[in-house]
Amino acid sequence: MLLNKLIKKTLTQALREDIGKGDITTLFTVAPNLKVRAAIIAKENGILCGVDIIKGAFPKDVRFKALKRDGSTIKKNQKIIILEGNARKIITHERVALNFLSRLSGISTLTRKFVEKTKRTNAKIMDTRKTTPTLRALEKYAVKVGGGLNHRMKLDEAILIKDNHLRAAKFIHKGKLNKAKLKNCIGRIRKKTSLKIEIEVENLKEFKAVLNLKPTIIMLDNFNLSSLKKAVRLRNHCCPKVKLEASGGINLNNVKRFAKAGVDLISIGAITHSAPTIDFSLEIING
Repeated sequence: MLLNKLIKKTLTQALREDIGKGDITTLFTVAPNLKVRAAIIAKENGILCGVDIIKGAFPKDVRFKALKRDGSTIKKNQKIIILEGNARKIITHERVALNFLSRLSGISTLTRKFVEKTKRTNAKIMDTRKTTPTLRALEKYAVKVGGGLNHRMKLDEAILIKDNHLRAAKFIHKGKLNKAKLKNCIGRIRKKTSLKIEIEVENLKEFKAVLNLKPTIIMLDNFNLSSLKKAVRLRNHCCPKVKLEASGGINLNNVKRFAKAGVDLISIGAITHSAPTIDFSLEIING
């Protein structure tokens, strides 16, 4: 219900931004009562995402028939959606619909590529909060369509103690981690909340200190493969219930090696902040 309300609000804002006071060109060139049949066509291969979302971009009296569903593999020149109705309404609302479909399908497509690379390992691909402002829920939905997992949606959903928290609060001072001070902090957190606790570390020395505190997850930030493997071995020997998350410097070329090293999670900001869009077009096929 909340997602539906967010989609409606987001589409309304996008349409207002795109149309302004009216589609002047269409008003001058297209007869008011003209009925047409149109198709939304994929211009490249990918994983489809956003079909049900973009239905709301068109007026309700435009007939909307989806030929493919979210999560489907799509091929170049394949028809995805058939539209029937008033020509002015279809043409005026097409760009907003295509923009959302392109953006979300791009995210699901890139996510699926990472997921495919990590098949037959225990590692799960996960997103981050590196999303487009106001579009986080939609972009994280696209990650799930692509087969990935969602990290925090908002800051109030989990405890994630990162390097800036550690430095600002003097848990790290002059390059040294104050283990006792951090332990006291974790103890206070556990008394106040049952939320999972994740702590970011940047080297093996910090990792060893944090591992003994047994947080839910330890994020291994920018670890090279050799250090990451050592961290996995230490975790397996000491605290097997602690999850390990690899983050930073991971791409399609090396993700399989990191996954095979034994981490549980791999968080990749690029699947939302740098996903190439999938191109679609809307074409009148019967006027």
